[in-house]
Amino acid sequence: MIHISVLFFANLKDRAGIHRQALDLPADATVADLKQKLSEQFPAIKPLLGNTLVAVNQNFSFNEDKIPDGSEVALFPPVSGGSYPTILEVVQEPLDHDLLLKQITLPTTGAICVFSGIVRGETRRGEAHQTLSLEYEAYVPMAKAKMAQVADEIRQRWPAIEGIVVVQRIGLLEAGTPTVVIACSAAHRDTGVFEAARYGIDRLKEIVPIWKKEIGPGGEVWIEGDYHPQRGD
Repeated sequence: MIHISVLFFANLKDRAGIHRQALDLPADATVADLKQKLSEQFPAIKPLLGNTLVAVNQNFSFNEDKIPDGSEVALFPPVSGGSYPTILEVVQEPLDHDLLLKQITLPTTGAICVFSGIVRGETRRGEAHQTLSLEYEAYVPMAKAKMAQVADEIRQRWPAIEGIVVVQRIGLLEAGTPTVVIACSAAHRDTGVFEAARYGIDRLKEIVPIWKKEIGPGGEVWIEGDYHPQRGD
């Protein structure tokens, strides 16, 4: 068992309701383990942890890093300096559209374009069939890295974009359940928000390693795409 001190800053401090918390963790605990324990102990900060920075003994640390005994661990949002919010997550819990949009709404925001994918119960285009549920699976570390790449590509193509959301839900989802949210915010609707959101979902389908199994009355089958990434993807 290790004993650490956790410091919360900015919006994390407001949601947790405290600035400092002593915590015990297993001896081989990583930053990811710490985030999981904190999300259980302080549910209000859970939606923020995907975009939270972690410093162990005043050095930036990452999910796979182990935490030494006696460490001081600080959690805080990306440091201020003009950067725009980028929310990139692979989650199992239901998608909270209102919360996600709130996180990319700035004082200058006047438009947000949102794409939300839903488990379709009946397919009438092409070979008609019924779907009871979809089971989503992801290679999570790579998925998050590729989501970050998609967000970077959006910002390069549409510099006026302010906030970006790319969030995919995984697990067994029944027909009618939201599965993915792509959202882009900007000052005005004519600055690329429509095009950027469309690009985001199309690009996610190409390079982010997420798969789905379709379950229907006649059985189940994994759905494969037909895009093969190119060098540079």
